[in-house]
Amino acid sequence: MVWTRTVVGSVAYSDALERVGIRKGMTMSDDYQMDGFSPMDDDRTVAMPPVGDASPMTMGEDAIALPGDEEKRPNTKLPWIITLSVIGALLVLAVAGLFTARWYFSDKAAPGVTLGQISVVGQDRDRLTDTVTRAIADSTLTVADPDGQEIKASLEELGVSVDVDATVDALLNAKTDGDATGVHALLSDFARLNPFPKAEIGLSAEYDEYTANTFLTDRFVADDQQAVPSSIAYDAGSQAFTVTEGKVGRAPQLDAVNKAVANAIKTPGTGADVKIDYSDVDMPIGVDAANQAAADANQRLNNKIVLTNDRDRNFELSNDTVASWIKPTGDVQNGTITLSYDEQAIKDYLAAELPKQLNQEKVDQTDIIDDAGNVLLTRVDGVDGVAVKNTDTTAAKVLEALEAGNGGLITAEFDVTPFETKQEKATMRIVVDKSSQTATVYNNNQLVRTFPVCTGTPGAFGETDNGTFYIYLKYAVQDMRGYNEDGSKYLSPGVKWVGYFNGGEGFHTADWNYYGIQVGDPAHYGSHGCVNMYEADAKWIYDNCPEGTIVQVVGSTPSGPVR
Repeated sequence: MVWTRTVVGSVAYSDALERVGIRKGMTMSDDYQMDGFSPMDDDRTVAMPPVGDASPMTMGEDAIALPGDEEKRPNTKLPWIITLSVIGALLVLAVAGLFTARWYFSDKAAPGVTLGQISVVGQDRDRLTDTVTRAIADSTLTVADPDGQEIKASLEELGVSVDVDATVDALLNAKTDGDATGVHALLSDFARLNPFPKAEIGLSAEYDEYTANTFLTDRFVADDQQAVPSSIAYDAGSQAFTVTEGKVGRAPQLDAVNKAVANAIKTPGTGADVKIDYSDVDMPIGVDAANQAAADANQRLNNKIVLTNDRDRNFELSNDTVASWIKPTGDVQNGTITLSYDEQAIKDYLAAELPKQLNQEKVDQTDIIDDAGNVLLTRVDGVDGVAVKNTDTTAAKVLEALEAGNGGLITAEFDVTPFETKQEKATMRIVVDKSSQTATVYNNNQLVRTFPVCTGTPGAFGETDNGTFYIYLKYAVQDMRGYNEDGSKYLSPGVKWVGYFNGGEGFHTADWNYYGIQVGDPAHYGSHGCVNMYEADAKWIYDNCPEGTIVQVVGSTPSGPVR
């Protein structure tokens, strides 16, 4: 093989050959080969680059890389490292910014949220309340008729009831997904904080067209030309809802007003001009519809609702109270009157009234016993303590009963504290023996004294009742009044040393009946049921036998004197 060269510069050429291991005068032999070459019959040409050319030497189509060239090449990995570092830093900043924004807007309206066309971004609850209130005030309608009459009407005057708190809640919760959790919650927050998607919130409001019709009719139509709907109202005197009949006449057409009100609710904050026309109309609500509504309302009054603590106390709702909860609403378009019920008023009333009506203090029972432990009588009846709770639950039951038109007994929810029973041993005891006409006093079963008495006249009207009682009330002096068997009244003034033990029956002085006491003859000289005594004896009973003293009436009334 013959080597040829193109010489551009001898020094450069020689240096180049030596860099690849080829020296001047070197020839190929069968026992030597250069990398990439083999001895061949054909001539090959080694083309050397011109001096100063940065391209590598070539042999045919193949490039020969010169040793040491790799040290001169740039580091191609560095730009990628820088790029990835910048992207990472930006991601960190983005995440930090997202969490900062989440914190800042946690109690404020999100970016992109508007009240109608009013931006509320970054406003907290107090500022939103002011914004909503101001927007309501600014949404005044200027209403004019073909005759040149013109008025300004607020939304409230036109029957729009705005729930400001609910509107503020809607603004604060706009663009949120309250059910999202985990990664979905983070994505939801990102969507909420994204300023490009918009959320236009209107007023949370209800519109009563009946109120609008009444208001505009009063302002634009003379009284004698008005078409008045029949209506119902509660009359406290008759304790019932009564009907006021309407009349035919002239009325404003509400189509334009309805449209303007709907727009003000959707996009509050700016006023609007409204043109109205008139039409001849029948009664917007007829008498039949009003009569039906009154009948439905009165059904709620007649079907009494009684609340109970399931113990000793019941509480019936009055007609005045129930009527205050019934709200008749007229629909002039459909010619009807519907009934609704003020749920919050029911809750407020029962929260205040139920504890007063149904709560009861615990009263421990007191039993009087004898020596053997036998209960002679209960001096104080036990009463469980009752404390009403969860009044809103009871209010819901009352509302349900009103909506259904049903009355009935509703048991309030309450906590109960059971009473305890105490026992007291009777130390003083009086045995009134009608057979012997005596009253014997015992102290701890030891006889103390025996007194002559005259008990009540035989028969149902005046005879002293048999049984076990106790002295429950005493008077030093009392005027006694009552009825005789013939129905005439009697008066015994200044009766001394009175001790009642059984209703109107008691011990007392009877200076007008000393003979009856002396002979023990109630059949002819008996009382109206009391135990007549000499004054000194009655005073002894008064002084020595306190309230709680047991009184046992035994025996039978004699037909004549026993002494």
